[in-house]
Amino acid sequence: MSSLPIFASSRPVVVLPYQVEWPQEFSLLAQRIRDAAGQNLLEINHIGSTAVPGLCAKNVLDVQLQVVSLAKAGSLIHQLRMAGFRQGEHLVYDIFHGLPDQSPELEKLYMREPVGERRIHIHIREKGRFNTRYALLFRDYLRAQASARAEYGELKLRAAALFPDSIAGYLYVKEPIFHLLYYAADLWAEQVGWKPADEAYQLLS
Repeated sequence: MSSLPIFASSRPVVVLPYQVEWPQEFSLLAQRIRDAAGQNLLEINHIGSTAVPGLCAKNVLDVQLQVVSLAKAGSLIHQLRMAGFRQGEHLVYDIFHGLPDQSPELEKLYMREPVGERRIHIHIREKGRFNTRYALLFRDYLRAQASARAEYGELKLRAAALFPDSIAGYLYVKEPIFHLLYYAADLWAEQVGWKPADEAYQLLS
């Protein structure tokens, strides 16, 4: 019988029941980002588990900023850093096993909250890319499918119980589920004619 890998302790992994204040916290954050970014954005999206009513989650807001081109996002990064947000200097890549590790479809820039503020993950991605679409599809599929939402929530609770002090271990357990959910969500999207929910901040008309 194989055993789980050993992961070094890092920050504690705390999965909370869904918090009704998360959408309002996102709205306030989105306004701050919009004010700082000016005309450098196409959309701001609330993504990740805190964007799915009824789903348990770590108390981390995930925000997706859609841009025309990552190569031309320097002005955006500068404006956000002037407003106190951190990082964003280098391209990083999302992980999806069906695509090469450094596929352009997985490219993004990543930023964090200003020092001393609640934890925020800002994912800056190009409009129309695979990773941009998947973040919205994942959110909307879990919003629509109660059974998938409940099972995913249970998986998160078990992963946190297995690795209460290691975010790397927690993500190790969760990562394959993202890929399984993608195939289910993609079939669902085709069946229902899915388009992203009309709640993004449309910044350019």
